[in-house]
Amino acid sequence: MKKIILASASPRRKELLERAGVQFEIRPGNGEEHITSNKPEEIVKELSEQKAMAAVFPAEEGTVIIGSDTIVAFEGKVLGKPSDEEDAVKTLLMLQGNTHQVYTGVTVLEYRGGQWRKLVFAERTDVTFYPVSEKEIREYVKTGEPMDKAGSYGIQGLFGIYVKGISGEYANVVGLPVGRLFYETKKIGIGLR
Repeated sequence: MKKIILASASPRRKELLERAGVQFEIRPGNGEEHITSNKPEEIVKELSEQKAMAAVFPAEEGTVIIGSDTIVAFEGKVLGKPSDEEDAVKTLLMLQGNTHQVYTGVTVLEYRGGQWRKLVFAERTDVTFYPVSEKEIREYVKTGEPMDKAGSYGIQGLFGIYVKGISGEYANVVGLPVGRLFYETKKIGIGLR
């Protein structure tokens, strides 16, 4: 029987996979992150692969591991999680009224015939915000919601009302492009449901 493992402790990724009807267990990888690229799509692919690889043992025939990492970029600069409330305010003031990019890297490992088979891809979604006042941003930051999120917001949360539009997969902005994940795994013969 196939065992599917999500190599992430993210409650958002867990919820996205559950909504897609995937039965899986969670085994977050706790390895150190090493980045060799400065391109957002390459960074997330590297990090997703490291997370997946940190969860490979023990392995049994048919095991599938999904590793994922998401970053936000604006004007070529990667925006991580905020260091404090003022950092979150600064980030959101920069993003308001503009379009930024959300990149998620996904690595799928499948243990078959005594070896690991690997699929790695990155998905990009453009997100445009309406203009937002500093007062509104500070009120949002006071909720604490942005403090554990790349780019200082969650599209599925309270700041979602300021999203003017997106170009690309919505679930990618939440943290896992499940549509692309199903498409790519189906192409190589991995059924996730």
